[in-house]
Parts: sequence; structure tokens; C-alpha cells
Amino acid sequence: MKFINTIKNIWKIEELKNRILVTLGLLLVYRFGAQVVLPGIDASQLTNLASQTDGGLLGLLNAFTGGAFSNASVFALGIMPYISASIVVQLMGIAIPYLQKLQKEGESGRRKINQITRWLTIAITLVQGPGYIYNLFATLPQQAFLLGDTVTFVASAVVILTTGTIFAMWLGEKITDKGIGNGISLLIMVGIIATLPQAFIQEFASRVFESNGGLIMILIELVIWFAIILASVMLVMAVRQIPVQYARRTASGGYEKNVFGSRQYIPLKLNASGVMPIIFAQAIMFIPAAVAGLSDSDAAQGVTAAFSDIFGFWYNVVFALLIIVFTYFYTAITVPTNKMADDLKRSGGFIPGIRPGTETAEFLDRIMSQITLPGSIFLALIAVFPAIVVQLLGVQQGWALFFGGTSLLIMVGVAIDTMQQVNSYLLNRHYDGLMKTGKNRKAVA
Repeated sequence: MKFINTIKNIWKIEELKNRILVTLGLLLVYRFGAQVVLPGIDASQLTNLASQTDGGLLGLLNAFTGGAFSNASVFALGIMPYISASIVVQLMGIAIPYLQKLQKEGESGRRKINQITRWLTIAITLVQGPGYIYNLFATLPQQAFLLGDTVTFVASAVVILTTGTIFAMWLGEKITDKGIGNGISLLIMVGIIATLPQAFIQEFASRVFESNGGLIMILIELVIWFAIILASVMLVMAVRQIPVQYARRTASGGYEKNVFGSRQYIPLKLNASGVMPIIFAQAIMFIPAAVAGLSDSDAAQGVTAAFSDIFGFWYNVVFALLIIVFTYFYTAITVPTNKMADDLKRSGGFIPGIRPGTETAEFLDRIMSQITLPGSIFLALIAVFPAIVVQLLGVQQGWALFFGGTSLLIMVGVAIDTMQQVNSYLLNRHYDGLMKTGKNRKAVA
């Protein structure tokens, strides 16, 4: 009943209702576009492409695009070029003074950085587009191409793929501005969720109809799945609270009174880097197979095979180590402990027992290092858990992708962020929120 009442309260808030409807409408447009096949390709000949993306790295990419990759859709590249461009711009901001200056200019600087990211997205798409088209030539039969492998077809397909990525990026920005939640993240999450029902149905059919464990194995898998979701929620939400004391000061408001210092906290997240270490590590994991593929030696072929199997032992060992390393790296560049210490000093705050300034920065840096180690190990375990369930339980690869890794962490993170935004609307109108218990209260006019 509480959940039903909460849903009713959501629809009572006109602004929140409109934002939710706009979000759902734009997400529907994105999912519709994922089913539109590139002009010049026979949709009935896409069976080989679908089988190619059943597992491995291409299967992971197909999951992020919501099946658009295997559909040879106009959204086949999805929003991933924009994500790649955002990562590149963010890393370049560490070394390039011009980008550092823009980061300090507030809203105007943010708009310029967004414009640079958009242009870089187009450049990345123009590089990835031909690669995707030539992969189609290598995978699909000749009769699948109604215009053949002509320059006209390749050029038009690359332009359409680029346009599709830019349109998806525009949808994401509109969701952020006019809807609810982070638009780009929602597009990725919806793409991932779109492949979940089919993956579960295939796993169910394998277990039940092929006598491969039966319903009891399905039940065990679901229990493990919910447990890993709970662990992911704990990883995303966990924080270390650093107590902060503000000095007593005198305020004047018609008469003199003492305002005693209030005790607050600095929340340092256990996983401050989010899913970025996994994305960085996956990008690096493409390199060994690509380099080894240039050689025909037996050793090179072995390396190619090992690093092409995302459920293999050596792939996941190296993958986990890279995640731990990148977690430290990304946390170091995204958590400015020196700036936090300076801001705290200017506002008259201090950590009890720690001198303001340099000692505070060193203390915060030491705490971040201490909590990053367990956070990075936990993140690495969740990232490699799909390989564990494949090896130990024999779970099908498509369904195993939802047992951890980037897919699950993105779904959990985006769901929590969206719920928090809805929660803030409800609490501002004096309703019980999605993440708060208690009796409903009538809205204040």
C-alpha cells in the first residue's frame, strides 16, 4: 500500500509527472531507432551478425547498445562514442591548461567543454563507422547488401551511423534538461535492460527444456543475482564520514548572539570512481588481442585467444588487476583533496585533531587511499563475477553479463540516481519519499 500511495503522490506533482512522461517518450524514441536497419541492408540476412554477438567482447558491446549492434541499426554505435569522447576530454583536462581553464569558468566553461566533446564524438564515430561497416562485409552474406560494397553505400552508412550517434546524444541531453535522471546514463541502462528478457528466456530454456539443472538451478541463479545486486548497491552507496567542526562565531541580527559551531561530515565514497575503472580496463583489454593478431606465430595466436574470451581465466586475472590500478588512478584525479582542504579552511571548518591546510589535505588523502583499496578489490570482484558464474554454474554467457561488471553497476547506479531525484521532488512537497519510511503527509499548497 505504501508503494501504491507513493506512485499516486508522484502523479500528483505536475512537474514531476511531466518530466517522467518526457523521459519515457524520449527513451521510447531511442528504442524504436534501435530497430531501424541501415538503408541498403536486408534485415532478413542478419542471422550471422546476431550469432557473432552471442558472447565475447562484441556481445558486451551489443548489450550496451540494446541489441542495435546486432540489428545493423542506425543506432548501432549507440552512445558509446560520446562516452569515449567524454573520457578523453576528462583525461586531457589533467594535462592541457586550456581545458583546465575552462573547468574553472563555471557554466560558460562547461558549455565549451561540452561542445569540444561533441566534435570529438563526431570524429570518433567517423573512425568507428567504417570499421563497423567492414565488419558487416566480413560477417554477412553478399546478398545482404542491396547496394553491394560500393563507396556510395559505405559513405552513406557512415553518415547515418554518425547522425544516429549524434541524435542519441541529443536525446540524452534532452532527458537531462527536460526529464528525470541523467539522460546519457539512462540511454545506456535502457539498452542493457532491453537485452535482459531474451537472455533470461534463453537461460530458462536451457535449464528447463534441455534438462540442464531444472527450476532449482534457475532459483539458485536468481538468489545469487539478487545478492550481487545488493552488494552492488552497497558498493555504490557506501561512504566514509569524516567529522568536520566549524568554529564558533558571532552573528548580528538586531542583537548580538553566539552561534556555536555545528558538527558536519565530509562523505568520502568507498567507490569514488564509479564504473570508470572498468571502462578503462576494458578499453586496455582490446590492445593485447589486437597486437597479437598481427602475428601468425603460435604464441601470438594463444594470446589472441586468451584475451578474446571475456570469460577466460587469464583475461579476468589481468582485467581485475587493471581495475584495481585504474581505481587508484581515477580516484586520484577526481577527488581533489587539496581543494577540499582549502575550501574547508576558507569556510572556517576543520577536522578535529587535524590542523587546517596541508595536514588536512594529507589526512584526507590518506583516508582515501585506505578506503580505495577495499573498494577497488570489491569492484574487481563484481567485474569478474560473470566469469565466475559461467565457470562454476555453467550459466549462459548472455545471462552471465547481468551478474556483475559494467552492466550491473550501470543499472544500479542509474536506478539509485533516478530514485534520489524523484525522492527530492516528493520530500520537497512534504510527501514520503521512495527512500524514506513513515506515513504520508498531505502536500502543502
